[in-house]
Amino acid sequence: MSTTTEFPQPTLISINGIELEVFEAGRENAGNPMVLCHGWPEHAYSWRYQMPAFAAAGYHVIVPNQRGYGNSSRPNEVIKYDIEHLTGDLAALLDHYGYQDATFVGHDWGASVVWGLALLHPGRVNKIINLSLPYQERGEMPWIEFLELILGSDYYFVHFNRQPGVADAILDKNVRRFLVNLYRKNVPLQTPEPGMAMINLARAETPLGEPVMSENDLAVYASAFEKSGFRGGINWYRNLDRNWHLLGEVDPIIHHPTLMIYGDRDVIPKSEKLAEFVPNVDVLSLDCGHWIQEEKPQETNAAILDWLARKSTI
Repeated sequence: MSTTTEFPQPTLISINGIELEVFEAGRENAGNPMVLCHGWPEHAYSWRYQMPAFAAAGYHVIVPNQRGYGNSSRPNEVIKYDIEHLTGDLAALLDHYGYQDATFVGHDWGASVVWGLALLHPGRVNKIINLSLPYQERGEMPWIEFLELILGSDYYFVHFNRQPGVADAILDKNVRRFLVNLYRKNVPLQTPEPGMAMINLARAETPLGEPVMSENDLAVYASAFEKSGFRGGINWYRNLDRNWHLLGEVDPIIHHPTLMIYGDRDVIPKSEKLAEFVPNVDVLSLDCGHWIQEEKPQETNAAILDWLARKSTI
């Protein structure tokens, strides 16, 4: 399948009881690892603009399709997608390469997993760079219960949990239409039925907004999800309340040097308490929507490499 950007061939790596499909760049830079973690509904390919730039800067860039995605394993049990399994995969990936720790970069759900990794396996992380999704305060109520109380049962986080299998089936039947409608710059998720936004995107006939990627790039995503389906990725959402319980006894403060990158036009709000939980954080914003590293690849690369260069001199 032709694409607009050269992308490395993957390797299937057996770790943590599963197989992960892993892409690499800069293998010659062994000893300076950087792991890039995609979000939902994404793919390792979402980092296609970052991999060569970071490899050229001296990093061994490791980009997994996390469990449930691409050609990586897709366990049947929902519980196999909780934060312990997802972070355990990343820790085991470091073990495979013989690394004690790495710089971790996450976008969207990938950012959530990186935050979780820093909490559950702090010694495996040396620096954090997260895009779009800030650290989520645990709060007094499990996350899905809280969202249902505030936003109602049709909000898609809640819908995924309360009506298992429904959204999965709709998205699986409308893969390309869903992705075409979702991967738009500043796509308006506040539809007449805001809670049903994701399902509505799978049904909408006319895309809104400028596309984020080329037809060739979109074809990579569509091909992957036509094969894998969406259930594995949606199962990450179905563990949010379980994750809330799993993190109950964990120190909630993350002390690692951290860069948080927001898209000014993203529908995800910026955190007002980020520095309380991540005291060593630097924050910057780019003029874009949710798909930061794809909408603003050069600016994203420059921001990350500039920050890393500054941190290496401290």
